[in-house]
Amino acid sequence: MNFQFAHYNYNVINLEKSLRFYEKALGLKEARRKEAGDGSFILSYLTDGQTGFQLELTWLRDWEADHYNLGDNEIHLAFTTDDMDAAHKKHQDMDCICYENPDMGIYFIEDPDGYWIEIIPAK
Repeated sequence: MNFQFAHYNYNVINLEKSLRFYEKALGLKEARRKEAGDGSFILSYLTDGQTGFQLELTWLRDWEADHYNLGDNEIHLAFTTDDMDAAHKKHQDMDCICYENPDMGIYFIEDPDGYWIEIIPAK
């Protein structure tokens, strides 16, 4: 028996806003989309175009709250970059850096729904 990563899910309040953020901040593009026949949900699968891993963004029509409770927000995705200085400047210009740890050489950005994404240097 063999298991492989397929995708990770984030629920989002505004799908189009989230799609714009992930494309601008991380270069992710929508690979495919599934829409419920009754309009109750949309699943958008984002890819980096390099790995097989996908981020699934889920929009729920009947979600009535204005945000998702992320608890202590200790869960997160991590992305590597081959140019930390350029990445940091880009995210600083976007005003989405929410935490930095210079001693570890990492920082985090925050998406429109409050999810944190770790940015680390490629080895």
